[in-house]
Amino acid sequence: MLEIKGFEKVSLIDYPGKMASVVFLPYCNFRCPYCQNPDLIERPEEIPTINENDVLQFLENNRKKWIDGVCITGGEPTLHKDLPGFIKKLNDLEISVKLDTNGTNPEMVKDLIEKKLVDYIAMDIKAPPERYEEVCRCRVDMNLINETIRIIMNSSIDYEFRTTCPKSLISKEDIEKIGIWLKGARAYYIQQFRPGITLDPSFRNEKAYTEEELKELAEIAKPYFCKVGVRA
Repeated sequence: MLEIKGFEKVSLIDYPGKMASVVFLPYCNFRCPYCQNPDLIERPEEIPTINENDVLQFLENNRKKWIDGVCITGGEPTLHKDLPGFIKKLNDLEISVKLDTNGTNPEMVKDLIEKKLVDYIAMDIKAPPERYEEVCRCRVDMNLINETIRIIMNSSIDYEFRTTCPKSLISKEDIEKIGIWLKGARAYYIQQFRPGITLDPSFRNEKAYTEEELKELAEIAKPYFCKVGVRA
């Protein structure tokens, strides 16, 4: 059984083009200071576990009415060995599946794609390669990150890369470097950082880019990607 720590029944923003439910999984191998799910990372044992069967029952009851997708997020979902089995159960319900990932488990991502278990992958790009450990605040094997990028870009699956942009961490130069790194990718999104509950308390009052400034970052990225968007 998959360890589920959160379930949002309806979301219009987590799965492009879908009215989706969102499943939250605990644990992460990164420690990004701006993470807005700190309890999932640091204190998952304090969060009640939601029965997998209850989630599946809700989806079965509502999939033909208004739910047409499920987004699996975290935390880092690919840390869970039971993830593929859970996704197979979603497939049996004929519900589209979107996976959010930080890209540290290329083996699982490859397996999910090859077995056609997922329909959409959103991979977080934390920073240019040389700044990954600084932003993630942990050791990062960039070989794994690059392998996941390669697997996703060489597949036929719908996908996006995306970068959350706290003003003190991500600069215009960083976006340019990310563009060069991921040149030719299908879709890339600049995401607004929202101050509030964060893993690092010092980021709770962190200054955010304005919407206009985010659009400027997107303009820098546009030459490198087929599609660039802003989520403000």
